Amino acid sequence: MKCKICENATRKFDSEIILGKYNVYYYHCSECGFVQTEEPYWLEEAYSTAITSFDTGIMMRNFQNAASLVFLMHFIKDSNQDSYLDFGGGYGVLTRIMRDYGFDFYNYDKYAQNLFSCGFDGDLTKKYKLVTAFENFEHFVDPHKEIENIFSVTDTLYFSTLLLPVTPPPINTWWYYALDGGQHISFYSRKTLEFIANKHNMYFLSNNIDTHIISKRKINKYFFKFLKVYKKVNSISITKFFRKKPKTRKDMDILLQKLKGL
Repeated sequence: MKCKICENATRKFDSEIILGKYNVYYYHCSECGFVQTEEPYWLEEAYSTAITSFDTGIMMRNFQNAASLVFLMHFIKDSNQDSYLDFGGGYGVLTRIMRDYGFDFYNYDKYAQNLFSCGFDGDLTKKYKLVTAFENFEHFVDPHKEIENIFSVTDTLYFSTLLLPVTPPPINTWWYYALDGGQHISFYSRKTLEFIANKHNMYFLSNNIDTHIISKRKINKYFFKFLKVYKKVNSISITKFFRKKPKTRKDMDILLQKLKGL
């Protein structure tokens, strides 16, 4: 297979069972570090629900993302646009939160119904000051096309996807391949994202874990260090000392066990 990012040849490096029944091959590009599955014929089944039932962390992540976004806004003031787009925003949770925070956010998702921010649907023919794409990149069937769509409407992309190690791990040893859900089909290393940024003549900034910025604006190189401090300060509240341990991970494990019939 050709790499869906740089179009160089890939090599088959592993295979594993997806959705408990489909034996799927994975391919690695040594040029840009991208990993992709074979053509994903199982996606209709994987997207029988747009958001998997065992994604118990969805609400917590949206509130965390919203807090980070509010902080980021202070670094991208030089723009004529004043509206924002959450690309692949699912049911519209983040858009609703950001609108409640006073930002002119819109939701776009071709797989999910906009339930929480009805009436504020995004339009890919308009321009936006910032586009967010949290946990989208790993879902892209055609990353090149989706990324081109995003950069046609904005100069700044703030997104998340967990970075591959330099040497891609075996499929059964890395949880982010998400075999039970079947929706994760594209995986990126830092080298991959740098290739994308360079191709579009943009700056690239990353926390080197899971959150990244590609922008025509030169964002302060210490942004993610500042964000780390901001998150720590923002998390200090009286409720922290009274609430019990979150059930997020435990609930996910319970639902996964039920899914497997155990």
